Amino acid sequence: MASFDYDLFVIGAGSGGVRAARISGGYGARVAIAEESRIGGTCVIRGCVPKKLLVYASRFAGEFNDAAGFGWTVGDRAFDWAALRAAKEREITRLEGIYAGNLQRSGVDVIRDRAVITGPHEIRLVAEERTVTAGRILIATGNRPVLPNIPGIEHAVTSTDMFDLPTLPEKAIVIGGGYIGLEFASILNGLGVATTVLYRGEQVLRGFDREVRDKLADALRARGIDLRTGVQVKRIDKTAVGFDVELMDGANLDTDLILAATGRHPNTEGLGLEALGVTLDADGAVVVNALSETSVPSIYAVGDVTNRAQLTPVAIREGHAFADTVFGGKESFADHTILPTAIFTTPEIGTVGLSEEAACAAHAAVDVYKTEFRPMRNILAGRDERTFMKVVVDAVTDRVLGVHIMGPEAGEMIQIVGITMTMGATKRDFDRTMAVHPTAAEELVTLRTPAVRHR
Repeated sequence: MASFDYDLFVIGAGSGGVRAARISGGYGARVAIAEESRIGGTCVIRGCVPKKLLVYASRFAGEFNDAAGFGWTVGDRAFDWAALRAAKEREITRLEGIYAGNLQRSGVDVIRDRAVITGPHEIRLVAEERTVTAGRILIATGNRPVLPNIPGIEHAVTSTDMFDLPTLPEKAIVIGGGYIGLEFASILNGLGVATTVLYRGEQVLRGFDREVRDKLADALRARGIDLRTGVQVKRIDKTAVGFDVELMDGANLDTDLILAATGRHPNTEGLGLEALGVTLDADGAVVVNALSETSVPSIYAVGDVTNRAQLTPVAIREGHAFADTVFGGKESFADHTILPTAIFTTPEIGTVGLSEEAACAAHAAVDVYKTEFRPMRNILAGRDERTFMKVVVDAVTDRVLGVHIMGPEAGEMIQIVGITMTMGATKRDFDRTMAVHPTAAEELVTLRTPAVRHR
């Protein structure tokens, strides 16, 4: 039997790689993990966690305004971007330390270096200029934002750069209408930045439920975001005071900051994969089967680098399933069929399952239940913004196919809804569940009559 330095070598210490390494180490495997940047990956260092901290910060202005309706007088207000940036850095540094500590307690060797795969069982550590061997290699290198091909795009920043801007701009343009672009547009708008969103498609949030897309676009505009669809950027020029953005229709916009949020690309370049025969798809993502195996038997991949579903909990589940299967002796799969997710715009979106459009395409008979109302808090606050909820049901089996929520705490609600849908909940199950009053979530179990019947 071949002898290796490690049973498992993981490349990339993000959420998926760390989980795989820790669980494998817990099964007694000799594990090493290599990371050329910071431990924690995109989510902890330059994604979900710092983004949510900025989301919280951006909502305080609205909280202050709403307080007057409840009898509070709020005095002078001032926002300090540098203080928020420093607080964010302290928190992600704390979390990075926890991730590193958990790896060490699991017996994992943490290697701060770039790793390149030079053979089916061989890894070259670039800075250390040495080679190690492993029975199995796991690629968990994630993905990164990419810039669109626009003249002058070098003047734009990406989502990664947004967390460490030296100063907060007075005006900003976001290119892109996906959830990352819209989340940052909400953050900037909430922090008092005059924000414009430019999206070439006919409506933002492509792939999500159409009614939710339309209502979110209206809500963002109502909050003061200049959201323009069906427009394309022709070029970007630096000026004496900022940047000039020229659109294809001839319009010109001046701004202090340009955020390009038009897509992400798997981090597969320079890993040595092509030379080994590891199959990549047209976008450069690693092609894997349900057990995260690549075309090379000893090499596996999990997380965003596989482009199956670009969500942190998915990467974690895939990493855990890999460890259970390979080192735990129990074949395990990550189920990608029901994926609750939240979009941390303001207002917030929570969604799980099929959109109304996708449900109608896959099922012969679909009932759609929905409601729209002003949350109780908004009434005294004098805010017109409304909460929207939709439940999509298979009219033949009564099974709930999808739930979509826009409004406060939508992300928290959709996590619980995801549990019920994973268990196979029917509309009848929703109906016989006792409501919690007064809450917004009770509307999900009090919807009685379909608003739309598709046959």
